[in-house]
Amino acid sequence: MNYTGRFAPSPSGPLHLGSLAAALASWLDARAHAGRWLLRIEDVDTPRTVAGAADTIMEQLRALGLHWDGDIMWQSQRGKAYQHAFDALAGQGLVYGCGCTRREIADSSLRGAGLAADGERPYPGTCRHGLPAGRQARAWRLRVPEGVETFTDRWLGPQQQDVAQAVGDFVLRRADGLWAYQLAVVVDDAEQSITDIVRGADLLSSTARQRVLARLLGATPPRVMHVPLIADPATGLKLSKQNGAAPLDTARPMAMLAQAWRALDFAPCPADTPAAFLAEATARWAARFHIKAR
Repeated sequence: MNYTGRFAPSPSGPLHLGSLAAALASWLDARAHAGRWLLRIEDVDTPRTVAGAADTIMEQLRALGLHWDGDIMWQSQRGKAYQHAFDALAGQGLVYGCGCTRREIADSSLRGAGLAADGERPYPGTCRHGLPAGRQARAWRLRVPEGVETFTDRWLGPQQQDVAQAVGDFVLRRADGLWAYQLAVVVDDAEQSITDIVRGADLLSSTARQRVLARLLGATPPRVMHVPLIADPATGLKLSKQNGAAPLDTARPMAMLAQAWRALDFAPCPADTPAAFLAEATARWAARFHIKAR
């Protein structure tokens, strides 16, 4: 298959240096493969969407020379596709209603095995065999099959996770009626024929469940590469909008690109313009990962 990658930011604020590192890695991998690089705005979580943030993100990418191919996909316009996938899973008996609150799930974790290594609270399956008396469905969950999911991450190497044990039956439709990220991203990757996902290492823990869900929907899971996160030197926390990371300074595009490039563990890449930088960086990326464009 021809390479198709994507960058999928949530419009909850402008891009910062951490999100630029992920965007740059994704763009370089696509260009090194002579492939397509798509832009998807993941605005399915409407309460977290900030007015004007998507336009700001697009302006930031353009200022840094990270131009995308084709039309932009907006998750907020994809409700029918998510419903179709949900109905297909329900038709296989793989969906059930859950009446548990977040507090109840947290309490179950404390009483049981506790949090997983990555901080996940595994769902204990309370409603898997039917809602308790007097309860109504709040959210809708996937009946996760047993078995260990194995895959190779192009940056981190071999990975595996027993999704049923580590995560449990995860949510497809939330208690507030919104579609869950895990369902939306898998449906969209299949719709856009995404072959390769390059993103931050904070999303590594979502990969196994997304692969399981993709196959249940009859799709081929994309290859994955999870690149290092950038931490705030003052706090040690990862740079994120929630942690108050500063927006990219697009008036200094070369400085921004150079910082993101160094965070990806590459030696400095001297250049005078974003275009010249990206051309040299693409060649170096291809050399490091032994990519021969078709």
